[in-house]
Amino acid sequence: MLTLGIAACNKYEEHSHEDFEAFGIQGITELLERTVSKPWRGEAFVPGRLGGTWHTVINQDPKSFNHLTAEQDSVTNLIVSRMTDPLITYNVVRREWVPHIATFVIVEDKANDKLQVIYTLRDDVYWSYYNSERKVKVTSDDIIFWYDEIEGDPAFNSSGYTGQFLTMPDGSTARKTITKIDDRSFSFNFPRIIAEPLLSSNLDFGPRHVFEEAKKTGGVDAVRNLYSVAVNPKTIPSMGGWFLTEYTPSQRLVYTRNPDYWRKDSNGLSIPYFNELIMRIIPEENTQLLLFNNGETESYNLRPEDIGALVNRGSDNFTVFNSEGSLSASFWTFNQNPVNSKKSQFQWFTQKEFRQAMSCLLNRDRINTQVYRGLAEPKLTIFPEPNPFYNPNITLRYLYDRERALELLASIGISQDRRGVMRDSRNKRIEFNLTIRSESTMQQDIASIIRDELSQVGIKVNIRVLDFQKQVKQLFETFDWDSMLMGLSGSGIFPSQGSNVWPSSGNLHMWYPNQETPATEWEARIDYLYNEGQYTLDSEAARAYWDEFQEILLEQSPMIYLMRSRGFWALNNRWDFSNVYYDNTNGTETDFVFLK
Repeated sequence: MLTLGIAACNKYEEHSHEDFEAFGIQGITELLERTVSKPWRGEAFVPGRLGGTWHTVINQDPKSFNHLTAEQDSVTNLIVSRMTDPLITYNVVRREWVPHIATFVIVEDKANDKLQVIYTLRDDVYWSYYNSERKVKVTSDDIIFWYDEIEGDPAFNSSGYTGQFLTMPDGSTARKTITKIDDRSFSFNFPRIIAEPLLSSNLDFGPRHVFEEAKKTGGVDAVRNLYSVAVNPKTIPSMGGWFLTEYTPSQRLVYTRNPDYWRKDSNGLSIPYFNELIMRIIPEENTQLLLFNNGETESYNLRPEDIGALVNRGSDNFTVFNSEGSLSASFWTFNQNPVNSKKSQFQWFTQKEFRQAMSCLLNRDRINTQVYRGLAEPKLTIFPEPNPFYNPNITLRYLYDRERALELLASIGISQDRRGVMRDSRNKRIEFNLTIRSESTMQQDIASIIRDELSQVGIKVNIRVLDFQKQVKQLFETFDWDSMLMGLSGSGIFPSQGSNVWPSSGNLHMWYPNQETPATEWEARIDYLYNEGQYTLDSEAARAYWDEFQEILLEQSPMIYLMRSRGFWALNNRWDFSNVYYDNTNGTETDFVFLK
């Protein structure tokens, strides 16, 4: 399952290709030599010490503190995830699942093509309340209730709903069920054997004793309204490392360390080590940089234009870490929802040649030089390199080529008139909106390049700037958008990740969500390949399904990926770096950071 993500960067200055070519490989090498490369390779974390406050920023206010809302809103997820824990986690270095709040056993019944995953919860995990002796033990009932009554109730439109159903060999659909064994143990029962049962059964969940009561007394609306931003945050129970203790809209959130958290270091001391976490809400990115330079925040994700100021000048106050190119990238997508079928744009967007032409008009080199300062590369594949079914030979074929774009458009009756204005076969001018997130000046820069490149072939693009929450509303409720720059959080290191994105029935099937039946033959084929790929245990046999899966998505181009940028992250030197890691797979590791 993936969630909507947000990214940030800033406005670019105009530079020529020659400017950046002059910087060249040597310049990048010198730049990297001034930073620290410290990817996590499975090292054990050393014991730390208590103390200190971690100061950080986020771009915007959360939409809610509700666990259900967190499925679809990255800001809410960021806030809520500090108070929850998944059943298990994945070690990307060893490429294996490891216990977190539960251990697991996989039981296969090959004779009947069935499978069970039996989980056993730790005996020391509680829903705790801030500044209170009240503790409610996390039991099997929490997971079973969430799976059956929240995620499994279609009225909630949960991102995990579609993932509960498997396509059987005869084409029918069967649900993956859950059964209680005892207070600590429960079993996910698969109606057929699948390749990644742990990925499919791992989940985050909320407190049953709160959500069950709300559903009984007020139904769906009561559950959705739980833990709104108006609630006293101190009343929200936590089973994670933090209690949310303060929220001042448009100003800050404050977390206090949960001393009863089960996760401990080798000396028996609960993590995190710092006592307080303060998140200031700062939409403006230059202000975020100023705060970091003033020592008012602990870390900072560098934008391309910050490289010279922070890396080249150096500082005794902070250290800059670098990582290789990110595994994911934001993308450009077009609305193919038939609620807009009366619009001319719908007729254009639903033709693959139009989408392919847009990809051919996307000047990725220009975006790299002007926006990323040459520190990025195009994302031309569906799966990233750590994915076992990544195939370097399957890449996007529709790269920047104006002549090819014009040929593709002409093939569907779209061509320039005598004045160079692009029109369709009904003489309708090719004009559409491009919606971007107001908080991201990088998206504004990329959108400006797209608008300029398309204008040169007679296509008019109107940039529409919205805050992220309004974008989410357009995607999930109103569907009144033309095209959009958007991102998804999630690494995609498993081929079957994205059960809410790639299948046609998914509620994050971005271009036309929640389809009752596939709208096109190619989407039906994607549904089939996705299902067969996740049910095929032999990796070589599965590779054929996942190869075709990637080929179709790149050919149809429903989501046109942009750039994978190299990462730079600065950390205040007052922290001990023993447990600090930064790489493109795990991101920043600061769970075990402590003061020098």
